[in-house]
Amino acid sequence: YLGFIDCVKRKRAISKAISMAEDDYNEVDDLGYEDEPAEPEIEEGIEEDADMKDNDDINGEPLETEDKVETEPVQRPRKTSKFMTKYERARILGTRALQISMNAPVMVELEGETDPLEIAMKELRQRKIPFTIRRYLPDGSFEEWGVDELIVEDSWKRQVGGD
Repeated sequence: YLGFIDCVKRKRAISKAISMAEDDYNEVDDLGYEDEPAEPEIEEGIEEDADMKDNDDINGEPLETEDKVETEPVQRPRKTSKFMTKYERARILGTRALQISMNAPVMVELEGETDPLEIAMKELRQRKIPFTIRRYLPDGSFEEWGVDELIVEDSWKRQVGGD
């Protein structure tokens, strides 16, 4: 008889826990987000016009600014290999083929090629793919290499139709 009472108590405790969990779940659905008023839309043209009026010169001459000297990044000696990895090659060809399939301009003369992947391979062979590869280093810095700077290994050249 005591076993039966324990079983009933356990069932009640479980059903109470389930109902509490359901209540918590239902409360999450009503976080008050629907009650918040919509934010007013701001017209962008009005702000731009006000900014333009403040920046006008009295004489109509351009404002004098400090000469900004554009400095190119310092070319440090590179730490990574000058060879393109098979993973970089796969990503470049796949990305470029996708771009070509979506009517991006082709950088090589076509000689009857219609397959975007074949066209991408031809662009890689002729070093005309307009991509930059960013290689991350363990210290958090990175090196950027142009596709035209990297050497495509011979076994891959055979696959892309190289010499």
